[in-house]
Amino acid sequence: MVGKTRLGRGLGALIPDLETDIEEPSKTSKSSSVLQIPVSKVEPNPFQPRQNFDPIALEELKNSIAEKGIIQPITVREFESRYQLIAGERRLRAVLDLNFETIPAYVLNVQSDEEMLELSLIENIQREDLNPIDVARGYQRLLAECHLTQEEVAQKVGKERSTVTNFLRLLKLPDAIQESLIVGDLSMGHARALLSIEDRRKQLEVFKKAVKSQLSVRKVEALVKKENAIPVGSDKKRVNQEIPLYIENAENTFRRVFATQVRIKKQGKSGKIEIEFYSDDELERILGLVENL
Repeated sequence: MVGKTRLGRGLGALIPDLETDIEEPSKTSKSSSVLQIPVSKVEPNPFQPRQNFDPIALEELKNSIAEKGIIQPITVREFESRYQLIAGERRLRAVLDLNFETIPAYVLNVQSDEEMLELSLIENIQREDLNPIDVARGYQRLLAECHLTQEEVAQKVGKERSTVTNFLRLLKLPDAIQESLIVGDLSMGHARALLSIEDRRKQLEVFKKAVKSQLSVRKVEALVKKENAIPVGSDKKRVNQEIPLYIENAENTFRRVFATQVRIKKQGKSGKIEIEFYSDDELERILGLVENL
């Protein structure tokens, strides 16, 4: 892939510490200075992973810019006779509303759409204010469209591979639960607890209880544990059998080793171990771990 090594640390790898004054655009200056470029010539980022923009936060940003100006330049690439946004859409929206004629920008030499996609996704994912579903979708696009493995994604965004895996699992949740994560009604902790419920109907029932009663993560985990003790189609008749502590400890050990959901189903003296995976890359990763045990 073009630019894969250069993109390892997001935009920080391409933008040096700057001490130069803001300049007018010039063909000889790419990423060594901040340029003032016409706002009218900046196109939106076609690879923007962020799907939701808080209108209140946008209004606060606009008021701040109106008073103090742009403190952090946007980042763009030259695209035909115009510029294409890489990072800074909220700032661009704000100056458009304020009718600014120019905006300070880093102009990077990004040659291909593939490189543009990867850089845009990594930069946005590294922002702390991105909701969990947008982060998960960003990771998924890096896997599918940039042809990266989960290990490569983790290295590029500076996260543990298990963190990337846990975010990707969120995309298996029903749409209603994903939407709740987007708007902030549920946390990542709530979602991880809900993911351990195999039956979709039960999953949604627990989700509705959690939102309606504003349950803590710990209370949702306790509720999930009870639900998982009820066989599907049993009309919620309680099962008196508790999972032995040594089985729970073994499951937790496997989960830490494989960084995914693992279940042990015991019948008499025998049983089986189920290891979940969510893509071919994930299966390959787990096989690699098994081979190295």
